[in-house]
Amino acid sequence: MGKNKAILEIKGYTKIYGEGKKAADNVTLTVESGDIYGFIGHNGAGKSTTIRAVVGVLDFDEGEIFIDGHSVKDESFECKKLTAYIPDNPDLYENLTGIQYLDFIADVFGISAEERQKSIKEYADKFEITDSLGDLISSYSHGMKQKLAIISALIHSPRLLVLDEPFVGLDPKAAFTLKQIMHDICEKGTAIFFSTHVLDVAEKLCNKIAIIKQGKIIASGTLEELTHGETLEEVFLEVVDG
Repeated sequence: MGKNKAILEIKGYTKIYGEGKKAADNVTLTVESGDIYGFIGHNGAGKSTTIRAVVGVLDFDEGEIFIDGHSVKDESFECKKLTAYIPDNPDLYENLTGIQYLDFIADVFGISAEERQKSIKEYADKFEITDSLGDLISSYSHGMKQKLAIISALIHSPRLLVLDEPFVGLDPKAAFTLKQIMHDICEKGTAIFFSTHVLDVAEKLCNKIAIIKQGKIIASGTLEELTHGETLEEVFLEVVDG
């Protein structure tokens, strides 16, 4: 499987709300196999609007979004099979135990018993929640729910992993674990697209960045192309507020 295969292509994506306000305005970007692509901007800039269109929970007015060559508009089932999405506030089934929830997700994606056991053990051990998998999700802390949501997203080895502010609410150790896992799965050819407002995380983690302001992408490219020796924070403040 060669790198540099386009996994996510957003072409001219536009989303208009109510009074003609453009929440996303002609957004165009490409995330390739092996990319950790950071999507940054102030609150309300259009990050979540774009992400929710990518994962098929928000319809859109203009443009096209393709996941591994499949249209999000016309082949939503194919796209959902290839994608995993972790929202900023995961909504889990509180009346299931952790393991019941992971089994349910594995069933949805048709993961074999052997494969799911291996994945669940690996990731639950890494996030140190193995001992809590028998407990009801309603008893979990916010951080534990987030860890469970991350494990459920990784269970079917997605081609595209989409995360909305993934590090908010994770303790430092869990955040470190997530970064390691992100690197590992990208090595195997997954593409990652995530929004964040934690610029130093984006700078350390990403090979590519897009900056969005008032629904428009105002800068994008590799980290080197954008920063030219400056910090990402300096560049961000120059292009967004300057």
